[in-house]
Amino acid sequence: MSGLNKALAYGQPFNAHALVERHAGLVKRIAQHLLARLPDCVLLDDLIQSGMVGLLEAARNFDAGKGASFETFAGIRIRGAMLDEIRRGDWVPRSVHRNSRQIADAMAAIQRREGRHALDREVAAELGIGLEAYHAMLMDVSNGKILEIEEFESGIDAHADAGQHPAGPFEGMARERFLQALSAHIKGLPEREALVLSLYYDEELNLKEIGQVLEVTESRVSQIHSQAMHRLKSKMKDWQN
Repeated sequence: MSGLNKALAYGQPFNAHALVERHAGLVKRIAQHLLARLPDCVLLDDLIQSGMVGLLEAARNFDAGKGASFETFAGIRIRGAMLDEIRRGDWVPRSVHRNSRQIADAMAAIQRREGRHALDREVAAELGIGLEAYHAMLMDVSNGKILEIEEFESGIDAHADAGQHPAGPFEGMARERFLQALSAHIKGLPEREALVLSLYYDEELNLKEIGQVLEVTESRVSQIHSQAMHRLKSKMKDWQN
């Protein structure tokens, strides 16, 4: 049974059927984009299946009167459903989670102490390891864990996707301030890290394509991406808490 048929088995209303059929390709595009940054044990069909359920939910809940396009609203729901499924089947060793927290904490400590971005060698020294070992740690985290921009939004008006579910004044203000802070921190990243995030999330290039743009190896792009996300994680620590 296809991912679409499995989703339809949930029994969506007739008036949502056309939306689901028309946007099935969106599910596959998002799944392929996510798959490019996941370990080999994750299957495209599994992502598509969970994404189709997200598309079905979007079709059921979409309200055109709220102003957002269906594709925008559905894209949020589809990606969220895939990420939820990935988190439920978390394959990441505890050591990878621990290393990720240690990197973010080390960066935050250096930034507080020096008043500027932490350099690679400084983070390595803060962790008590060599530069090569630090880069290897970044690769392990990058290969084993999804550090998505969406991760930072956990708990910030989670039910107000694309304006479909009205939030109270406090929640709306919190979300707006959060997005402003995240945008400012992304703009404040070192130039190469900000460029990698822009090419990856805005232009949707994969790591190999970004490497060709920057004239570096794919593994180096992975390191830069991982470091940029950890830097954001350290700067957004108050929001995550």
